Amino acid sequence: MTALCHPGDNWMIHVAVEVLAPGDVLVVACSSESTDGAFGELLATSLKVRGAKGVVLDMGCRDAHEISEMKFPLWSRAISAKGTVKATIGSVNVPVVCAGVQVKPGDVVVADDDGVVVVPRIEAEAVAKASEEREKKEAASRGRLEKGELGLDIYGMRKALQEKGLEYVDGPLD
Repeated sequence: MTALCHPGDNWMIHVAVEVLAPGDVLVVACSSESTDGAFGELLATSLKVRGAKGVVLDMGCRDAHEISEMKFPLWSRAISAKGTVKATIGSVNVPVVCAGVQVKPGDVVVADDDGVVVVPRIEAEAVAKASEEREKKEAASRGRLEKGELGLDIYGMRKALQEKGLEYVDGPLD
């Protein structure tokens, strides 16, 4: 689900809370750059109770510690004590641009401590399959590395290094 707010205004987040479905991730964009604290612990409580899986904000949040304590997933551009008003109509469930990425309602949002990825709904099945294959490949490589094999050999890097002119030197350099 998406919401488009305006700087210093979080009214459309409140509207989105009303219409989101359990399991939704709310992606909130802003019509121009803003780091105001548009999202806080009270909105997080409301979203959590309604079954939202998390929030991605292209603006600031307040109460980051409290939201973390309540185990509600949140990714935001900034943390700010500066609150917002409820004065300007925006949009809910329309395509938005969040942190430079276009997000459409229904897109798949995957987020963890490393960041946020948006996958267009039509590509979600293929991306999920490719991700599973990547995880299997990395698990196999991890097993080989744990046994002491070098990445240089696992990934076939030696020939390319040799072609680039890498030389191993034994002993001290004079």
